[in-house]
Amino acid sequence: MEYLPNIVFAIILFAGIGYFARNVNRLRRNIKLGRDVDVSDNTSLRWKNMARIALGQTKMVVRPIAGLLHIIVYAGFIIINIEVLEIIIDGLLGTHRVFGSLGTLYDVLIAAFEVLALLVIVSVTIFWVRRNILRLRRFVKPEMKGWPKKDGNMILYIEFVLMVLFLTMNGADYQLQQLGADHYTQAGAFPVSQYIAPLFEGMSISSLVVIERTAWWLHIAGILFFLNYLYYSKHLHILLAFPNTYYGRTKPKGQFKNLDAVTEEVKLMLDPSADPFAAPAEDAAEPEKFGASDVMDLTWVQLLNAYTCTECGRCTDECPANQTGKKLSPRKIMMDTRDRLEQVGKNIEANKGKFVEDNNQLLDNYITREELWACTTCNACVQACPVSIDPLSIIMDMRQYLVMEQSAAPTDLNNMMGNIENNGAPWPFNQMDRLNWANEE
Repeated sequence: MEYLPNIVFAIILFAGIGYFARNVNRLRRNIKLGRDVDVSDNTSLRWKNMARIALGQTKMVVRPIAGLLHIIVYAGFIIINIEVLEIIIDGLLGTHRVFGSLGTLYDVLIAAFEVLALLVIVSVTIFWVRRNILRLRRFVKPEMKGWPKKDGNMILYIEFVLMVLFLTMNGADYQLQQLGADHYTQAGAFPVSQYIAPLFEGMSISSLVVIERTAWWLHIAGILFFLNYLYYSKHLHILLAFPNTYYGRTKPKGQFKNLDAVTEEVKLMLDPSADPFAAPAEDAAEPEKFGASDVMDLTWVQLLNAYTCTECGRCTDECPANQTGKKLSPRKIMMDTRDRLEQVGKNIEANKGKFVEDNNQLLDNYITREELWACTTCNACVQACPVSIDPLSIIMDMRQYLVMEQSAAPTDLNNMMGNIENNGAPWPFNQMDRLNWANEE
């Protein structure tokens, strides 16, 4: 019975990590459904982008208040995880504050954890007020109703409770240390929780041990729950922001990719010795599908983008189409892509590793044509994203499918392309008349 708590802890720990590993495998499988793309270029720039954007949070502080609060929560998440390492060792070995032998360094670390925990509590409270009382415009868009709103609040509640449990655990521990309780050696500095400790005055040592142990168990169980909740939450970006910024776009934002098939056609037209009516070689590869109508037509980087989306709404807030009342929301494009990808993943699981046609696709069933054609291709959404997500690339690939596979461009666009083909300009005027304006008085 002496080792029962350690056994129970080990079971909970390995079950939590095992379930997390299962979710990571599902995530990898879904992302790998995308087409392959070469992202081996500009390695040094990619590392710099990851260090600057994901680690350094440089794009978050463009909006100073939200940026500062996010940095506090981010730092709290990273640094307090050092404390989680101690909890895991203590839980497995039956020790208590195993790093206490570090002396002054340990005191400094625990003090820093406590100050950060308090700052995180303040920050998530402000975030909750911004979402639910001030109701900032980007948090009340149509796509943020239902689960996305609940998810945003759920994360704030979890972070708040975890920090309160941490400080409660330390406050009871501090009081037990003052009473000289067995197993509670003098270790750590408690600049915040020492002010919680007076709430426990007059309690017996056994009662304090129950409070400290309960907070300890709930804290580590809450962390494991949070770890496994990430897969179902927008907070998956905590893990994916680093690879996403590494694999993010390195070319100029206004530079669109060329289609090899179209390039070859143009070269053929410009080659006077080529026979434009010649049949393709027998071993020629079958032409690839132009553009994208479903998630499997997108690249794996675009699918990684979808899972990394933080749903912060900065992209939609900057979108001129959205600002003028159009249906387009770049955030919704990413959320829809992720939702469709999840649907495809569940289809594969239900059919023993094979996708079975479900009469759904990203185009029309999730993203409407009206949304796609509302985009001005200004790249404001790409510039605004704090984790290097590129909604425009998905919009352009789906437009390409509509134009080149379905000939379903809007009438105005068809007229423009016809004018370019016939007149060398988007306007319906003969080339011979292009300079007539110069003769007008």
